[in-house]
Amino acid sequence: MNIPMDLAEVAARVKEKRQIFKEYNFGPLKDDALKTFYDLAQEYETIENFYRVAVTVIKEFFDLDCRLYLVCVDGRLELTCGSRRGLYPDKTDPPAHIRLASQAYTEAGSLIIPIRGNLLLVNQLPFYAKDQVIGMLELFPAEKIPTADRFFFEKFANRLGYNVHVKIIARQNIQHIRFINSLVADIEHNVIIPNISLSLYLRHLKNKIKNLKELECVCDIRSAECKSQPDAKQVFRSLIDDLEQDYDNLEQHYKGVSLFIESLFRLSHFQKGQFVLRRRTTRVTKEIIEPQLNLHLDKLKERHIEIDTGAGVMPDEDLPLSVDKGLMAQVYANLFSNAVKYTRRNYEGRKYVAYGRDMLKDYFGPGKDGIKFNVFSTGPHIAPEDVPHIFDEGYRGTNIDGEVGTGRGLFFVRNVVETHGGEVGYEATPGGNNFYFVLPLVVTPETGLSVDLETPPLASPGKS
Repeated sequence: MNIPMDLAEVAARVKEKRQIFKEYNFGPLKDDALKTFYDLAQEYETIENFYRVAVTVIKEFFDLDCRLYLVCVDGRLELTCGSRRGLYPDKTDPPAHIRLASQAYTEAGSLIIPIRGNLLLVNQLPFYAKDQVIGMLELFPAEKIPTADRFFFEKFANRLGYNVHVKIIARQNIQHIRFINSLVADIEHNVIIPNISLSLYLRHLKNKIKNLKELECVCDIRSAECKSQPDAKQVFRSLIDDLEQDYDNLEQHYKGVSLFIESLFRLSHFQKGQFVLRRRTTRVTKEIIEPQLNLHLDKLKERHIEIDTGAGVMPDEDLPLSVDKGLMAQVYANLFSNAVKYTRRNYEGRKYVAYGRDMLKDYFGPGKDGIKFNVFSTGPHIAPEDVPHIFDEGYRGTNIDGEVGTGRGLFFVRNVVETHGGEVGYEATPGGNNFYFVLPLVVTPETGLSVDLETPPLASPGKS
């Protein structure tokens, strides 16, 4: 039979593999184990169920207990799944006799075999895999494993590695796609739409400059006839004051938009498929809250909403905190934007917004204090059925009262706060609604998490 040129190389590999499996001569039991593993690996879609399949096949066919260890993002081994317990919690450390190795070894009554990934995809992993090793497979008791069977289990570990590698990459790609879609929506919500207000300021500025030029011409013509032009001078001064105010507004918006763009369009976000913090010690009130509030003052005044800074403000000076300034600024931009849209009169007939913070002792555990940041606005309480969902992506409550929105603001707030290790929440309080978030009291900036995924770390894998 003539084989087309484009199939010749593949056909040669198929023949080679056919001959190899003949030489393996695993026998019916091992062949059935491999076929069962392959079939169920395709049947179960989630990677967690794949882990369960891998350990259960070994237990069912060979009556051996086993545990699966995989390299995590920071390069160390984690105990992932076992035939006795099933899935283990995240960050479960392996026992002392388990270590990353490129060759199988026997220790503590167990046979430990390296799990290798796909050579062609190894650079796409979120960690450095020396010799393609992405984990270890432990089988025990070792005395029940004949020497002749060890070769089979090494091949089984290889097949396991290829499958788990592909599933890790697939899940990583899905997370990246979701994050990119979310990031694009955040850019529209936090940058493009607010930036429209700049065009309004620019139009006002252009008209006032035009008026100045016309008035300047009039003053030049009349200067010879009339030495004193008090009315013209007054108009000039008023226009100059307005221009200076417009310039200040433009500068504030420019700084705000520039900060937002820098914090959203970081290469590290796209590399990791999630927000990567760039922490620095920041005085939250002075450097984040007040600049964002100033940007919303005109809109608050248009809706006759007062500002009350007396609620929940700690008596000491502005507290420094280690946060990602750009992302946290957008948190307050979203909270103040919602306050503009949804603040209504309370039972006293007042409309106001209040902000402040409270210290929460040991909130995140013994010796781990938290700071609760509040943004309160008057108005009817959120419907109880809406409360569990207000921080969900795209969710808009039943009390939107005709206000335009995308349902992304509070979801963005939650995403950023949780990335900081904090929590978000809502409280129905007398006369209004309090949206809050709690951050760990971290003052020292953390090392940036941005990494070059193409460059392996200098430290050996498996060492923390």
